[in-house]
Amino acid sequence: MPHALPEPNWPSQEEAQRSLLFSPLKVGAFTAPTRSWIPAMVPWRATEEGEVTQDVLDWYGRFAEGQPGVLVIEATGIRDVASGPLLRIGHDRYIPGLKRIVDEVRKRSQGKTRLLIQLIDFLSIRRRPEPSKFFERFLVIEERHRVGLKSVTGESSWLHASEVDVRKALADLPNDSIEQILDDREWEALQFGARQRVWDLHEPAIEELPRTLPTLFADAARRAQEAGFDGVELHYAHAYTMASFLSPLNQRTDGYGTTLEGRLRLPLEVLAAVRERVGQDYTVGCRYLGDEVIEGGGRLADALSYATAFAAAGMDFLSISKGGKFEDAKQPRVGQSAYPYTGASGLECMPTVRMEETPFGRNLPLSHAIRQSVRDEGFDIPVIGAGGIASFVQAEQALQNGDCDLIASARQSLADPDWWLKMRQGQGASVRRCKFTNYCEGLDQKHKQVTCQLWDKDKETPDTCGSKPALSLDGKRRLTPPPMPRS
Repeated sequence: MPHALPEPNWPSQEEAQRSLLFSPLKVGAFTAPTRSWIPAMVPWRATEEGEVTQDVLDWYGRFAEGQPGVLVIEATGIRDVASGPLLRIGHDRYIPGLKRIVDEVRKRSQGKTRLLIQLIDFLSIRRRPEPSKFFERFLVIEERHRVGLKSVTGESSWLHASEVDVRKALADLPNDSIEQILDDREWEALQFGARQRVWDLHEPAIEELPRTLPTLFADAARRAQEAGFDGVELHYAHAYTMASFLSPLNQRTDGYGTTLEGRLRLPLEVLAAVRERVGQDYTVGCRYLGDEVIEGGGRLADALSYATAFAAAGMDFLSISKGGKFEDAKQPRVGQSAYPYTGASGLECMPTVRMEETPFGRNLPLSHAIRQSVRDEGFDIPVIGAGGIASFVQAEQALQNGDCDLIASARQSLADPDWWLKMRQGQGASVRRCKFTNYCEGLDQKHKQVTCQLWDKDKETPDTCGSKPALSLDGKRRLTPPPMPRS
């Protein structure tokens, strides 16, 4: 049976005013007017070249109307490379568009929301191939494949067969025989799509990451500063490059892996490069994992060590997430890419009402332990908690209990961007409550424009400007929530 949503026990306006949730907090160089935080969500509304569109402005402007203390712009690519309708910041030509987001958020939040942008790097991942194409085009034939064919078929002629014949023979074998012949990475490429790892030192671009990434992140942070953002969030979480350096799975042998110190080396060098570029009076924090939730991956003990190192190096905040890895992702269909939020680690990252244990506040024990650890070491940097937080009582108790210093809520904020403002004004009864079914995540998985099932079918209610609402590319879904009713 799905878990029922917890009783909201919405506060009166007076209770909200007395709460920790709606009190200010210094975050690096700025002060957040409240401890409400909307973490980065990718809405797939940019152009294919990563440029800001009117839909992007409408999306972030709509969140700003709820006046969260901090709003984090989606994971934004630091390289100037094709990445679909995801925002980019890998060239100076993106600065004017990003400045438009800053101006829109300032205007529609009435200057009450601080704005960060999340900076991300990611490695190559290919779609799961058609088996015939894999054997015809992608597999590099080596002597071991011929030896494998001999072993499976019992025919020595394969040792001297042409490459064309070897490819055809492999494609015609049953899967259990193919698995015996291919190595682990080849088998994965066939079943899931080829994926780069940070320890693929035989690839020059991967070997050079410690030399290239600090400059790429620093240049991106400088552009964010020039565009007017209040700070940057370095993406050190989930299935992406920097999280992969931090993972115990990272077995690079060049000083950037294997040991705890080696795994921390590049993340700290990136932070140092960013700090040198933007100066001390600019907020720089990171989002990273309290638990990878995969076999052989990092656990809380690793996260505690990272937290102390980050704090000592001058990180201004730590935003804690969990899971979301490729290693346990479900097998994609042919022609699609693996998605890192489909396995057990993904479910822990975005818990739903259908999981066995309660999803609500599920990841707060991680942020609590990390916060306590950095406090014990003498650091007072803010820690952001997340994971199924969708009521005033949850949020306020988490703050009072020392689970975190700010409350991050993505899906509830998507369901109703005004819920922060409604709580502050004593109008909690009108909050549109997230169902935690991950409908939105299903759209993200397909790289469709992300919406919410609670409002995306409403094609009639005018938007904030009184105009007819914009619709998704297929014309079936509303792209922004209806506006908050005026009292």
